This record gives sequence, structure tokens and C-alpha cells, in this order.
Amino acid sequence: MEPKATRLRRGEGQRGEQEDRPSGEGSTEKDRGLDLVQWTRHMEVVKTQLLEHARGQLTELLDRAMWEAVRSYPPQGGPLPSTPPDSLSKGREPSPGKRKIFIIRKSLLDELMEVQHFRTIYHMFIAGLCVFIISTLAIDLIDEGRLMLEFDLLIFSFGQLPLALMTWVPMFLSTLLVPYQVLRLGARPRAGGAWVLRAGLGCVLLVAHTVGLCALPVLVALKYQLPPASRCILVFEQVRLLMKSYSFLREAVPGTLCARVGEGMQAPSFSSYLYFLFCPTLIYRKTYPRTPNVRWNYVAKNFAQALGCVLYACFILSRLCVPVFANMSREPFSTRALVLSIMHATLPGIFMLLLIFFAFLHCWLNAFAEMLRFGDRMFYRDWWNSTSFSNYYRTWNVVVHDWLYSYVYQDGLWLLGGRARGAAMLAVFLVSAVVHEYIFCFVLGFFYPVMLILFLVIGGLMNFMMHDRHTGPAWNVLMWTMLFLGQGIQVSLYCQEWYARRHCPLPQTTFWGLVTPRSWSCHT
Repeated sequence: MEPKATRLRRGEGQRGEQEDRPSGEGSTEKDRGLDLVQWTRHMEVVKTQLLEHARGQLTELLDRAMWEAVRSYPPQGGPLPSTPPDSLSKGREPSPGKRKIFIIRKSLLDELMEVQHFRTIYHMFIAGLCVFIISTLAIDLIDEGRLMLEFDLLIFSFGQLPLALMTWVPMFLSTLLVPYQVLRLGARPRAGGAWVLRAGLGCVLLVAHTVGLCALPVLVALKYQLPPASRCILVFEQVRLLMKSYSFLREAVPGTLCARVGEGMQAPSFSSYLYFLFCPTLIYRKTYPRTPNVRWNYVAKNFAQALGCVLYACFILSRLCVPVFANMSREPFSTRALVLSIMHATLPGIFMLLLIFFAFLHCWLNAFAEMLRFGDRMFYRDWWNSTSFSNYYRTWNVVVHDWLYSYVYQDGLWLLGGRARGAAMLAVFLVSAVVHEYIFCFVLGFFYPVMLILFLVIGGLMNFMMHDRHTGPAWNVLMWTMLFLGQGIQVSLYCQEWYARRHCPLPQTTFWGLVTPRSWSCHT
């Protein structure tokens, strides 16, 4: 067969000869037919090329989504895959273990809010806030003869807020400067003994940074007796900055140490590290997928919703918790009173859980993600559909789960040889439970290991008993029942201890007096 180019040239020559000769209407129609056939063949080739390109792009996208799903829901008892599919690793350096994959995607609630039926549930919560406001106004009108909204609890909780913000400044500056400078010291050429001195200096700086970041908020909170909300800001920032510092060094240092002796490695840019300190993720990457622009109305809406959740929580505490627990320590202890208080606290407890989830994991993180054009908004998954506690722990807070999975579970498997999955999982529960208990202890100002027991003991047992093999509506109902009871226990016991420590102060400060629950013996 003749090549296509030869046929095209022959066709053009024939058309040129026909143009030189007088031709009739029939020859003109024939030339147009030949041109149409050639154009059709060309378009078929273009269509085939476009389909192949689109198929390749779609295959890579689906492989990425499938890998993310497999990573999120590992098979029970089966081996975990160590590298992404081939289509994801083409043209990229292979990395040991599974790495967090960032892609542009919206938060799940933003997608659900596009459905009218789900928006109605959101409207019901807003109506509940309106009912609280109306009830507060009605009670004030009946009891005091005036219409006035009092925010005593809110003002008390956020007392000394400027001091908390001033304490945050050196915490942030230390995190901004020390880890990055330590990495730059290690990124210089490793020839000679100067590198050992720089490494030693870097270790000293990191120890000083960690000690300062751990001690400064505690000293300020104890010396100035900060109220709960101001303490909450400090402790959350303390934990966040420590986790971000570790992630930055954990991701960047191995590349520096693997550089050949006598050569230096270029450290990540300071702008990428600064961006990481503010973006809503705890896993460091040099770059992240970015959205094209900032929707400032979306930012304002999320901040307004977060503020509304804070007001909602204050109304719930002042109307459903304070009247019940304020004078409970003045009455004789009884099992009946304890059980009734726990049952009474289940409703405000589950409301507080939902408000914390919506205010922080959705509104606050999405607002910062939008301002920074951070593309991956999967801060949580559909934890409310969980039929097992293992799935609930993975989907409730994806931001923290990714950090624990990457740096505690995976690194634990690497240190233990890859076979001690139970020990690595226990380490995750232990670290998470201890940090949760520390946060509660810091915010409330006393040690009462309710969260530690519920999270580590009961939560650990439920994680192994209610695993992913259990599906169906009954298991989802059981999970929600356990959440209701768990929140009721926390709200009841912590509120009792809060008021007991105010009604029955210690005549003399001792170690056992600080760690022994006061609500067990305070009955004035």
C-alpha cells in the first residue's frame, strides 16, 4: 500500500490538473467528496488521540481515588500495601510506606449542603439556637422583669484572652525559626567535623524549643489562672505546633541525612514552611494542591458559623448543665443521683460533640483552607455512618488520624519489623489517649482521668470488638448509643468535679489532694 502522504500529494496533483482543464459540475462535486473523505479521516485520527489521552487521565484519577480508599480502609488482618499503584508512581521517586495523597476536593458537609433535605437538618439546629435565645429572654422577662441576654459564662470563659494571645506569639516564633534553622544546619556539606558540631547544636536547639513550647503555656496558665477558653487556645496551639514541628523534621531530615558526604542538600523554602504552619494539615509537603481563588464570602460564612457554635455551646451549658450540677456537690452522694445526672447529661453532651465537630473540623478549618487556597478539604469523613469504632476513629478527625497513622503507626511498624501491628495500634491509642487527657487537664485545671479511661480502656476494647466486619443499621445504632453514654459520662463527671473543687477547696495543697477527685468526698 502507498503511504498516506503519497496518496495526498497524488490527490493534490490530480486536483491541480483538473483545475487546469475545463470541468463540469460533476468533477467539482467529486473533488468536494474527496476533500470530505480526507477531512473525515483526519478527524477520526484526532478523535482517537483525544480518547486515548482522556482515558489515560481518567485511569490515573480513578487509580488515585482507589488508592486513597484502600489507604483509608485497610483490610482487617490483611497486609497493608506499601506503595501506590503504578499509574501514581510513574515519573516519581518511590517512597517507603504509604504517604498521604493531597488532591483537590470539598468537605463532605459542603457537598451534602447542596441537598435540600440535608439543609433542612441544618436549619433545625439553627431553630434550636433560636429557641435557646427565646427561652433565655422569657426567663429574664419573668424573673427579672427585663429583656436582656447575659453572656456571663462566655465572658468568664474567654477572660484574659489578650494574655493568651501574647503567650502564643513566642510559641509561634520559636516554631517558625528553630526547626527550619536546624534543618538548614543539617543541609550543609557533611565533610569534616564541622557537620557534627552543627548537628549537636541543632539537637540542643530542638530540645530547648520543645521544652519552651511545653513549659511556657503551662506556666502562664498556672500563674495567671487563665479561664477554660483561653487555656483551650493555648493548649491547642501548643499541641498543633509540636505536631507540625515533628512532621516538618520527619519529612525533611531523612533526605538531608541521605545526601552524599561532602555534598549539601537544598533545604525546603522558608515560604513553604511558613505556609505549612498555617494550612489545615499536620503532614508536611513542599507543595499542596491549590484552588484558583479565594471566596471571601465563604470565609466570612464559616467564621460566623463558628462563632454561632460558641454561643450555642454557652447556651447549652448555662441552661442544661449549670442548673443541674452547680449544687450537686452539696447533696449526699448516691448511685441514683449519679446515674440520673449521667442520663441528663447525654443530650447536652452529644450536642457539644456535634458543635465541636462542626465549629472546628468544618467551619474553622475550611475558613483557613479557603483563605490559603488549600485544595484538600477532607478534614473528616462520614463518621456518622460508622458501624464500628475502628471506622469512627479513622473518620472523625482525618487531620489528626493522618499524623498518628504516618508517624506513630507506620513508624512503629518500621521500628518493630512490620509484624507487630497490635503493638503499633496500641501505641496509637496510648499517644492519643494521653494527649486527650492532657488537653482536658490543661483546660479544666485539674486531673480527673475520665477521658483517659474512656478513650484508652473502653475505646480500645470497642475498637477490637466493634471492627469493620460488623455492618448494618443495628451496629450504627449501637455506636451512637455508646457515643451518647460516653458524652453523658464525661459531661456529668467533669461538671461535678469542677463545682466540687470550688465548693471544697483544699486546706493544704498536697500531691494526693491534687490527683484525687474532689467530687468523691465533697458534700457540703
